Amino acid sequence: MQAKALLKEHVLKIASLTDEEFDYFFSHFKPETFKKGQSIISEGDIVDKEYFVIDGCLKAFFVNDEVKMYILQFAMPTWWASDYAALYNKTKATINVDCVSDAAILSLSNSDREKICSELHQAEHFFRWRTNKGYVAAQKRLLSFMNNDTKTRYEELLALYPALYNTVPKHLIAAYLGVSRETLSRLYNSSK
Repeated sequence: MQAKALLKEHVLKIASLTDEEFDYFFSHFKPETFKKGQSIISEGDIVDKEYFVIDGCLKAFFVNDEVKMYILQFAMPTWWASDYAALYNKTKATINVDCVSDAAILSLSNSDREKICSELHQAEHFFRWRTNKGYVAAQKRLLSFMNNDTKTRYEELLALYPALYNTVPKHLIAAYLGVSRETLSRLYNSSK
């Protein structure tokens, strides 16, 4: 599906924009392509954009002082990614975003998002709804980490996002779950 059509379908599920309003909305997005492994945001960068995935898969992650990677989010088609703390607070990135596979994305600058939100009430509604859904998902994931064992978290991930298992290497899924690759292999084999 063409980038404009995919974004339009995504937005119109939530917001009521005329064709003319959507064309204006879309005019603020910039198409970009990245190769597998390419970095989009690195720790320490100034972040002024968020990214809507058209094709491919991104990961948002943090590497601690012991050089252990923690994956905060995967972003598949129609998902959004950025270092939102850095984007909204105008601070340097603490989160990295890179490409799990070749990716086509649409980038939107913070200033352009604010501009279209001030001009189009339905655009503001869309972004508020999206932010709220993201907050709920993050809260749900945190509660799962606090309450559930690894097997339950694995089963939740598999049920919610089955496409990840065909797209994302297993060592990255293990990092998302906070377990070793060996533990993930045992879970995967026991669920067959």
